[in-house]
Amino acid sequence: MKFQIEKAVEILSQTPSTVKSLLGNLSDDWTANALDSESWSPFDVVGHLIHGEETDWIPRAEIILAQGENLTFEPFDRFAQCEKSKGKTLDELLDTFAATRTKNLVILREMKLTEEKLRLKGIHPELGEVTLEQLLATWVVHDLNHIKQLVTVLADRYAESVGVWKQYLSILQ
Repeated sequence: MKFQIEKAVEILSQTPSTVKSLLGNLSDDWTANALDSESWSPFDVVGHLIHGEETDWIPRAEIILAQGENLTFEPFDRFAQCEKSKGKTLDELLDTFAATRTKNLVILREMKLTEEKLRLKGIHPELGEVTLEQLLATWVVHDLNHIKQLVTVLADRYAESVGVWKQYLSILQ
């Protein structure tokens, strides 16, 4: 499917409620622990989504649209949520994510993006030159990637309990 801002907003607007439906009212047994030391818990994923809302998608889009002297994005700290989420509950994080996303979608709509604006470029500190369209498409796929991550972590909680059916459950492979 070719990128269309309206289609992107369809997914972006659904992510907070999808994540809340999936994780809200679950015990810490489901949400507080990661699969292993290299992965994130559902709690961590929601914190990461909030950090992206605050420092990544819209701030980078604004840099591109400004077409100022410096088009290079600030590096994104993929682990900032570890410190920023301390002392908060998952419900607080879910509410913060929803509120921040709502605010960012208002800002996105106010940008009145055209095909010409979507072709404008910025500089990613690791990847180099990127277009606004690529940034926004990545925002959508980033959401979907983390939804997949969440359901994978949750499914893994019963990986051993399913017994012989494990061979038929691709999410556990």
